[in-house]
Amino acid sequence: QEQLVESGGGLVQPGGSLRLSCVVSGVTLDYYSLGWFRQAPGWEREGVAFVSSSDDITYYTDSVKGRFTISRDNAKNTVYLQMNSLKPEDTAIYYCAAKLGVAWRLGYPNEYHYWGQGTQVTVSS
Repeated sequence: QEQLVESGGGLVQPGGSLRLSCVVSGVTLDYYSLGWFRQAPGWEREGVAFVSSSDDITYYTDSVKGRFTISRDNAKNTVYLQMNSLKPEDTAIYYCAAKLGVAWRLGYPNEYHYWGQGTQVTVSS
């Protein structure tokens, strides 16, 4: 019943920007914390940015602080990831995910039970 659908990935040059969107269906979104993860070939899936349920507190991995912004629009059942100043090392498949309840910190994949299929972000000249 729960479904997450990402969009907005693509190919961008270093220094460029992308905005990822994830539409979440089948849940009352304000009950859920939302996150963006990414996974590059040969690397573990990494939590990138998270926004807590209710209070909208956000958390970012150090490598994206100041460049990425996560936001949510519960009325639209959507979570966004604005990515600026992109670097080649940002290249990965980006996944949105949701879990019930608040988020206190950066998330780990096994804490998030609802996942999108991912969208490819490639940063290359």
